[in-house]
Amino acid sequence: CALRRPCAGDGSRGHVDGERPDTTRFKMNDLDSEVLPLPPRYRLRDLLLGDQSFQNDDRVQVEFYVNENTFKERLKLFFIKNQRSSLRIRLFNFSLKLLTCLLYIVRVLLDDPALGIGCWGCPKQNYTFNDSSSEINWAPILWVERKMALWVIQVIVAIISFLETMLLIYLSYKGNIWEQVFRVSFILEMINTLPFIITIFWRPLRNLFIPVFLNCWLAKHALENMINDFHRAILRTQSAMFNQVLILFCTLLCLVFTGTCGIQHLERAGGNLSLLTSFYFCIVTFSTVGYGDVTPKIWPSQLLVVIMICVALVVLPLQFEELVYLWMERQKSGGNYSRHRAQTEKHVVLCVSSLKIDLLMDFLNEFYAHPRLQDYYVVILCPTEMDIQVRRVLQIPLWSQRVIYLQGSALKDQDLMRAKMDNGEACFILSSRNEVDRTAADHQTILRAWAVKDFAPNCPLYVQILKPENKFHVKFADHVVCEEECKYALLALNCICPATSTLITLLVHTSRGQEGQESPEQWQRMYGRCSGNEVYHIRMGDSKFFREYEGKSFTYAAFHAHKKYGVCLIGLKREDDKSILLNPGPRHILAATDTCFYINITKEENSAFIFKQEEKQQQRASPGQGLYQGPSRLPVQSIIASMGTVAMDLPSAECRPSQSGGGGGGSKLALPTENGSGSRRPSIAPVLELADSSALLPCDLLSDQSEDEVTPSDDEGLSTVEYVRGYPPNSPYIGSSPTLCHLLPVKAPFCCLRLDKGCKHNSYEDAKAYGFKNKLIIVSAETAGNGLYNFIVPLRAYYRSRKELNPIVLLLDNKPDHHFLEAICFFPMVYYMEGSVDNLDSLLQCGVIYADNLVVVDKESTMSAEEDYMADAKTIVNVQTMFRLFPSLSITTELTHPSNMRFMQFRAKDSYSLALSKLEKRERENGSNLAFMFRLPFAAGRVFSISMLDTLLYQSFVKDYMISITRLLLGLDTTPGSGHLCAMKVTEEDLWIRTYGRLFQKLCSSSAEIPIGIYRTESHVFSTSEPQDPRAQSQISVNVEDFEDTQDVRGPWSAPTGSGRGSTHGQQEGSEDPAEHPLLRRKSLQWARRLSRRGTRHAGRAAAPEWTGQRRLSLCRRSERQELSELVKNRMKHLGLPTTGYDEMNDHQNTLSYVLINPPPDTRLEPNDIVYLIRSDPLAHVVSGSQSWKASCSYKLSSCDPETRDETQL
Repeated sequence: CALRRPCAGDGSRGHVDGERPDTTRFKMNDLDSEVLPLPPRYRLRDLLLGDQSFQNDDRVQVEFYVNENTFKERLKLFFIKNQRSSLRIRLFNFSLKLLTCLLYIVRVLLDDPALGIGCWGCPKQNYTFNDSSSEINWAPILWVERKMALWVIQVIVAIISFLETMLLIYLSYKGNIWEQVFRVSFILEMINTLPFIITIFWRPLRNLFIPVFLNCWLAKHALENMINDFHRAILRTQSAMFNQVLILFCTLLCLVFTGTCGIQHLERAGGNLSLLTSFYFCIVTFSTVGYGDVTPKIWPSQLLVVIMICVALVVLPLQFEELVYLWMERQKSGGNYSRHRAQTEKHVVLCVSSLKIDLLMDFLNEFYAHPRLQDYYVVILCPTEMDIQVRRVLQIPLWSQRVIYLQGSALKDQDLMRAKMDNGEACFILSSRNEVDRTAADHQTILRAWAVKDFAPNCPLYVQILKPENKFHVKFADHVVCEEECKYALLALNCICPATSTLITLLVHTSRGQEGQESPEQWQRMYGRCSGNEVYHIRMGDSKFFREYEGKSFTYAAFHAHKKYGVCLIGLKREDDKSILLNPGPRHILAATDTCFYINITKEENSAFIFKQEEKQQQRASPGQGLYQGPSRLPVQSIIASMGTVAMDLPSAECRPSQSGGGGGGSKLALPTENGSGSRRPSIAPVLELADSSALLPCDLLSDQSEDEVTPSDDEGLSTVEYVRGYPPNSPYIGSSPTLCHLLPVKAPFCCLRLDKGCKHNSYEDAKAYGFKNKLIIVSAETAGNGLYNFIVPLRAYYRSRKELNPIVLLLDNKPDHHFLEAICFFPMVYYMEGSVDNLDSLLQCGVIYADNLVVVDKESTMSAEEDYMADAKTIVNVQTMFRLFPSLSITTELTHPSNMRFMQFRAKDSYSLALSKLEKRERENGSNLAFMFRLPFAAGRVFSISMLDTLLYQSFVKDYMISITRLLLGLDTTPGSGHLCAMKVTEEDLWIRTYGRLFQKLCSSSAEIPIGIYRTESHVFSTSEPQDPRAQSQISVNVEDFEDTQDVRGPWSAPTGSGRGSTHGQQEGSEDPAEHPLLRRKSLQWARRLSRRGTRHAGRAAAPEWTGQRRLSLCRRSERQELSELVKNRMKHLGLPTTGYDEMNDHQNTLSYVLINPPPDTRLEPNDIVYLIRSDPLAHVVSGSQSWKASCSYKLSSCDPETRDETQL
């Protein structure tokens, strides 16, 4: 029996656990000696309730918060602590006080003193006021007539108010009863409630006057508490401004109501004023008007008026002062953006650490440059107080109706609620680049991005980050722009594609191309017109530009769209692929669902197409003579303004037939008869609709590289090292895009990366000893940050030929760490050296005389200054010194403030620079966003500021593809099948092409490259207002009598100077001062050397004193240029460096350069033009066999040869 009970119990337990009872019985029999028997009454209920055998253990159950279970605490929770219940209690209390005031008004209206005055149940006595008597009858003041029903209601309300007051006193009691008793609210409650309760027991006092109108102050107090509870209950930020206005209004209302009721009651013993008359008297008195038609008759009422005026003079100024203070604080903080506006209007939020006027105007001008954003509002959320200049700008009516400034932090939900971030269309988070600690600035940006994402997860985020290693923290953002990545990639491309920084800056700025159109200078008009080109997109099936090229190759569509409409097709995106492809090549066939990206003055939707009747007649008259058939023969071009729909007719770009089989690209091309009989120029092959692998050069760069690998360069001073193509094994930060690069097969030791110190592997201590074939690229930076890695990668990308690789020298103020050296040790010809640009010895040791490009990066330690715009002072002066010491060196400078670019290559008394300054001011007054574009250093790509790329982030709100396209152009991202940006120099042998349109055809038909612009350099003589040009004085002093051949040089030079560089200023000045040209300077130096040799020969025959006098005169008259030259040579001799390289440095300061984006097809090519190209991906279509590459090279432009193809070769 003892065993049967456990089995039953176990059976039930086993049944619960899913086991069979038999198996359990078997186990219990085996373990009977180990398991204790269950209690006699062990049932299933006991199993569920717990084991009762442990009731006698020492465990104690502890209950928490038992103090809240008391009756008092529960009442306190309901009446005080709980927000919603206490709000209801206060609302009920407020209603009671209003009811008592209303009952008092009803009692006054029903009471008539003329009917008799007396206590309850006493005989009534009539009273008549006598003006001549000074005695006051107090009976009308003490007794009133109160109806029975009114008395009952007032007694009930008084009892409720009294009980509620006593209960609240009990609940809020904290040990000091007198503190509760002497409160003003408690005293008023006792005055207005206790007399009514006493009248219940003493009937004659029921007509006693009780000042119930004082309950208006209790109602005001209840209203304030109710508003506070209301804000807390609905979790809204309390509006201090609203509360203060409400308090002020209630105070005024209570003063007027108290004065009205008090004077009306006291005047019962005087003039017996009605309630309306008393109200009129109070308004006239408090407004300080004082008509005098109504006056109090007895002294109690007069005393009351004096008391009320004194109270008003004390209370109201305090209230107004608090209100004004809050209003001023609200003006500083910006107030709130209402929920109603956020739901009915569209707005974006701009979060910044500190708001400067330049950043604000760049954002507003770029954001509102788009027509569809005109109805948007901009809410600025900034933790600092509004700057004076910003305040002045935001007071302009143009911006005051659109921009709302809120002082607050993005880390506070209350401030994000004020900005209505959850309803915003976008949030722009910008970093403070002027901070000395840029890492700390990035950390603040990251926290802001996290806070916004946590508060409003559906709000699109546009984040600007400074350092690339912090980029992965904000990877969740919709669009991210890393400043150092873009900056170093731009500066790197500036060295191999001149003025890339200007090209990208113009592309990402919104402009209508109207800048400089009123200038007399031809280059300014053309440069300003082409600067209006931007990148747009359209679906191919919906496009008039590209719809007719469906099923055709990409290069065919690009060439014909440019020839016909003047638009430059640069890339596309497949419908089923999110990646953008720049120039995917001729094997890419266009589909109707593709999204096309093109460069034009404006987007196609704002274009009008005008067909000329005479052109249509020409096409009908000669239907079979054109080189291209189909819709591509339509000679239509349109230049459209950015706003509205405006079309202008340009000369026809009709292709004319020729006997040699080539076609022209514009109306300025010669006739076929002239082409056939008068010249033997090579013909231009047509652009095929579909790719032909036998006639197309698929990858000229790979062929060049294969030749490099077969025949390595032996003329370099180094041992031949085979480069390999691969991905850099060590990335300095997380999130860098993998790029196929030229790498060393084995990483270089760290000691070999030091340029100025030898090691056990080599003994070279200067750049000359290395014997580099190509010119050096020197980068001057303060520290070797991770962003500097992005300067090296584009210059070592796989699509650049090995013959074009320039040695890179990093001139660093501080020694790089091992992590950075580990990242760059696999790249060929990359060295570093410790030094600074303000040290001449450092520049000479790093090989500045053998360099073609010097990049000066803005230093972090100088980005902040006590005075605005002074952060660039040291950099500008150092660059100006290098500009004087090494005039032929191409120096690219990064500045903190774009407005300081006018000081680069500064000429104090240059009239031409003064004219450009006036042009900049005029363009700024006309509302141009690119007023600084005509400054010569910016136009030539010699100066760059990263703040000019802030518009890239702003444009992404409308053009979400701009960041991707810019990164592809800069080489930061490499998408398989996408092309890259490169450049090609036009030489004298290439001028048979004649026009940009024919060049477009030549490149598309031979190498499938898409030109997008021209970098043009023109000769220009800068005149000065000084009586004598210092540069003319800078030549070695020689007598003109010693050589008369100077007149022979003047004549031939004046002719080409005046003939057609597009500068009328140069035409006027070129023939007047031949010494301005570098060629004449070289000849003058040769004449000086010849004269010095002649003087040496004469010295042997002449007397020594005469020779000494001539030498002394020559030394006294030597120029500034010669002094600088001797200074540099002496420092080179002191450092043990050869001076031969410095003698070859010439002065090239008499030229101006500018960028033409997507020029018209009939633009004439000029010598030394550098054409920007988008070259297709060499690895996209690799053809097996080198014979096909060599056969296809016959269609390549002559500049494809290594000596003449690219831009950095001299």
